[in-house]
Amino acid sequence: MALYETMRPRPGLRVLVTAGASGIGAVIARAFAEVEARVLVCDVDETALARFLDANPGLAGVVCDVADEARVDALFGEVESRLGGLDVLVNNAGIAGPTGGVAEISPADWRRTLDVNITGMFLCTRLAVPLLRKAEDGAIINLSSVAGRLGYAFRTPYAASKWAVVGFTQSLAKELGPEGIRVNAILPGVVRGERIERVFAARAAALGVPVEQVRQSYLDKVSLRRMVEPEDMAAMALYLCSPAGRNISGQALSVCGNTETI
Repeated sequence: MALYETMRPRPGLRVLVTAGASGIGAVIARAFAEVEARVLVCDVDETALARFLDANPGLAGVVCDVADEARVDALFGEVESRLGGLDVLVNNAGIAGPTGGVAEISPADWRRTLDVNITGMFLCTRLAVPLLRKAEDGAIINLSSVAGRLGYAFRTPYAASKWAVVGFTQSLAKELGPEGIRVNAILPGVVRGERIERVFAARAAALGVPVEQVRQSYLDKVSLRRMVEPEDMAAMALYLCSPAGRNISGQALSVCGNTETI
């Protein structure tokens, strides 16, 4: 096999992508479909999911809030019936959470951020692992953030949850490695799209400054002085599931243009 061919996942992988109807999740789902994977996505937004499935008729989807244990149980019933098993779990679901000083953040907003960003990841993983154990080369990819390695003022619930994702990833890699299941985290930086624009707007409002000033301040902290693209995350996910990535596990891989601080 030529070296470049090892960088392509094998055809027929059975893949679940959470929050796969938009943003990074949608790009990852389409990327796996392009390399002949069988892809199921879930999303909490029924309208967005319907729109995504209309635009991507080869993919399947289920409405699911990953923070809801009963809905996750139902989701994995669909995984087994539609895919017949699982080779790759992409834990992409996450929310930005509130922007504000720690004394201003409500306990409800704190809990919701952690419920989605880390408890939801646990709920999906606990049901995925029995299926991955039966796979030829199971893999879990968890979406964290550069906020999972850097302090993030005024975004403490988000940062706390994303640090937790890295700890969850490294612990699972040790636990599941002897069974041949690889577990890695991708840490996106400033990713171009609607979500980061909402973050810019919320941060600008909290600081009382123009949105453009906030946007530029973020880019000034990136060594390459540019945003990254959702496709960059998809490329990393494909690589991690390819033969070339067979010995990569337990890693927190930043795809961020070298974000120095946030």
